[in-house]
Amino acid sequence: MEAGQAVEITESTASTVPKIRSGFRYACYCFVKRSFDIISSLLAIILLSWLILLCLLVKWLEDFHNPIYVSKRVGKNGKIFRFYKIRSMCKNAEKMKKELIDKGFNEADPPAFKMKNDPRITKVGRFLRKTSLDELPQLFNILNGTMSVVGPRPPLPEEVADYTEYQMHRLDVKGGLLCLWQIQKNRNALSFDEWVRLDCEYIEKQSAALDLKIIFKGFFMVLFDHSGE
Repeated sequence: MEAGQAVEITESTASTVPKIRSGFRYACYCFVKRSFDIISSLLAIILLSWLILLCLLVKWLEDFHNPIYVSKRVGKNGKIFRFYKIRSMCKNAEKMKKELIDKGFNEADPPAFKMKNDPRITKVGRFLRKTSLDELPQLFNILNGTMSVVGPRPPLPEEVADYTEYQMHRLDVKGGLLCLWQIQKNRNALSFDEWVRLDCEYIEKQSAALDLKIIFKGFFMVLFDHSGE
């Protein structure tokens, strides 16, 4: 499936999920949010370009493979886009993932995948994840409009293929760098159903105040709270 294509969302799916807000006030909110996305991501790229390049260099020196990880993710209304990260895993991570799932090592509720001591993560990659530096290239996703600073984390196409009608509601808005479930104190213990519930709660309660709360609390947790590792 190529970038720009879309995962099909059926009429039956759309009729069973709550509708997001509409109207003039919501349109103003969306305008302000997109403006904030453009300005904040552009400033961050300018200010952090040296750090992004340094991380890329260190990761390349670890195994001499492409330090940029590009994957297909599902965005708003099922549209596929290219998602950027600094690679934190070994080069054959996708093959190993299938083997780990087959052996029953997945510690998350399907369709999500998670392991506390994931053997695919390299030493440098573990540091990048602990400090969230691997997420920095997503600033370019925010700038080009495929993502937002705040929104549900964009899922993989193969995960979306197993979504229920209610779970498809996560795709009603753009995916984000930060989301509501990420700022929960017990986020590492949350089930996939809880992730979806919190994402849907965010979609239904979207506001500038809620976005700012998620941004500031997310920044605080990246710096001081590593309980979700």
